[in-house]
Amino acid sequence: MYAFMLITFARKQEKAVALWLKDFILTMQEFFLFSVRAFKAFPKAKRYWRDVLDQASICGTDSIPIVLVSAISIGSLLAIEVGNLLEDFGAKTMLGRSTSLSVIRELGPLLMGLMLSARFGSRNGAELGAMQISEQIDALRAFGTDPVAKLVMPRLVAALIMFLPLTALSDFAGLHSAAYMAEHYHRLDPGIFWNAVYPRLAPKDFVVGFLKAPVFAIIITLVSSFNGFSARGGTAGVGRSTIKGIVVSSGLVLVANFYVSKIVLENM
Repeated sequence: MYAFMLITFARKQEKAVALWLKDFILTMQEFFLFSVRAFKAFPKAKRYWRDVLDQASICGTDSIPIVLVSAISIGSLLAIEVGNLLEDFGAKTMLGRSTSLSVIRELGPLLMGLMLSARFGSRNGAELGAMQISEQIDALRAFGTDPVAKLVMPRLVAALIMFLPLTALSDFAGLHSAAYMAEHYHRLDPGIFWNAVYPRLAPKDFVVGFLKAPVFAIIITLVSSFNGFSARGGTAGVGRSTIKGIVVSSGLVLVANFYVSKIVLENM
């Protein structure tokens, strides 16, 4: 009897895994086709330039406060913790070098990506999900308008444009907050801090950091928009699709952050 129950349970689990794998493959196929349609709509950007400007304001200008807050907070904390560690080894003068590499290569673009995944990605998922539930997207199709070109492509173009300056702003705020804490917390002369930053930064450090901006823009926009288009089941479905978009895009941002750094640093 016990063996029969084990066999039945194993078969049920096998069937559940097979169904999950099938759904995953179908979802990846749909997402790939959705992404191709979004990129193929780029030539229509001139037609929807007002939508591009609106989305650029939403994902760019309106996101400046949260990017600044996160960058200043992590830059200050990084300077305090790394400075305490370096002080134990008598190497406090290397604080500028350590914080600049961390901020420009990793923390600046990563924090920007995660904050915009939560802010811009959630807005995309909720807005497009509500349009899907209320059949506004079907109405666009009925009037002969490609909903991907009208709704997704402007968001993608705006994100590709605005994520680069937001990354630069995040790096700037993180470095200057670290410099402030180095001067006022660790009593390190500002000249010593900045002399350890500028001469030692190599081109690959900037390539690593700024190459992540378009990668994150593509991931966040396409994942959140795809989940919005896939919303089903009324207002509760909008909430589920929005949360799923944030979780998946944030996880992919972390994975992409690792691989972009690894690939660039190994090949430069």
